[in-house]
Amino acid sequence: MARLCESCWNILANEMAELDGATAAPRPEPDPDDVSWIEPPTCPKCSGPIRVYPTNYDRWVSLAMVELPAKDVPEPFRWRLTKLRSGRSSVAADVVAVRVRGVDPLPSEPVVPAHRMMCVPDWSGP
Repeated sequence: MARLCESCWNILANEMAELDGATAAPRPEPDPDDVSWIEPPTCPKCSGPIRVYPTNYDRWVSLAMVELPAKDVPEPFRWRLTKLRSGRSSVAADVVAVRVRGVDPLPSEPVVPAHRMMCVPDWSGP
């Protein structure tokens, strides 16, 4: 496997993110002293709740709040959430979003659609 320099990696990762629609801003780090409930972020276009996850190539993607069968989600919008474990621990350290590519999932297999597939802009504004 080839190693890329920092600038080449950023160019490649940005191109992949553009193709995959992984252009969301990173979620803010919560204050460790704040014990208030954290609401899910909302989409600026449709005001619907979204889930924002890092991708496996260090970019961020907005995902829908529900899982759907793969047959109901077009191929460019299919994502899976994968738990990352550190070392020999069985406890998940983080969750990343991975685009479903290569091998198509079974039609009934659940996938997480990208929010942009389900986004319906709210045109009731001013």
